[in-house]
Amino acid sequence: MEQDLLRLGASALRKAAINEQAKEYILSNEILFKTIKKAADRYIGGETLEETISKVKEQNKEGFKSSIEFMGENTLTEKEALEATNEFIKIAQEIKTQKLNSTFSLDLSHIGLSISKDLCLNNLNSICQEAEKDNIEVTISAENVEITDAILDIYKTASKKYQNTSITLQAYLHRSKDDFEELIKENGRIRIVKGAFETPPHLSIPRSPLLNERYLYYVDQLLSRNHSCAIATHHDLIQKEAVALIQNYKTSKDLYEFESLYGIQNEQLRILKEQGHPAKLYFVYGKEWYLYLCNRIAEYPLNIFQALNDIVS
Repeated sequence: MEQDLLRLGASALRKAAINEQAKEYILSNEILFKTIKKAADRYIGGETLEETISKVKEQNKEGFKSSIEFMGENTLTEKEALEATNEFIKIAQEIKTQKLNSTFSLDLSHIGLSISKDLCLNNLNSICQEAEKDNIEVTISAENVEITDAILDIYKTASKKYQNTSITLQAYLHRSKDDFEELIKENGRIRIVKGAFETPPHLSIPRSPLLNERYLYYVDQLLSRNHSCAIATHHDLIQKEAVALIQNYKTSKDLYEFESLYGIQNEQLRILKEQGHPAKLYFVYGKEWYLYLCNRIAEYPLNIFQALNDIVS
């Protein structure tokens, strides 16, 4: 009964995450925005790049690599897409100027994919060109399954031109087994995540031992084929199994990294780092934190009580 309720809550939160009307209402209501943001603060770098850089520097001193993402998706005008593009260019410049041990990530729909593939690719070219000057990795994030084909097409095009691009693969999608065989032909790092977006049941595997097995299948394939990867998970059992695979294949440390989202079970990542494994903390910033917060709580719905405590504290 309890597990059924948790699954129901997770599904509701993922649906809420993609509710544009709810997001716009929260963003336009100052009191509601400030109230709910208290819960989001646990998981985000801040509203500005400057706030986030301060946290990144602290974690770099602790020995953690970082990734930075300016939150946002589904921009509907070329002006908004250009503004987002310029912000990612600024991130690349700040990583270089401030000598941060960091990469950065982006949603293609944030830089114009919802408008046109050509616009998106042109904006991605501008970002990758800036990042390439200092060999900064640019990771393309996962989004809704409806645009997966377009995301992978753009990545394949960009990766042939820029060696500093990488891609995110969602283990829960059935289609990912075929996508994987195409993506491993490219040189870019493959970042494996379980997958957080609501999909029709026939398109994905629900959270289950089967999904854990599928996730580890991709990790095994990447390590055994000496392809660079990011093991992006907070699941302690998966992390332990991945360590065993790394030891079995005697994988070089420059080919893999463990990644966790800032604010979620970071002690596990610290232990991995202390064991000598490359460890990365994933920071997001900006005002578009609504979707991000819903998805973080959806991963473990009992965190709603932590969110309520953060709001009233």
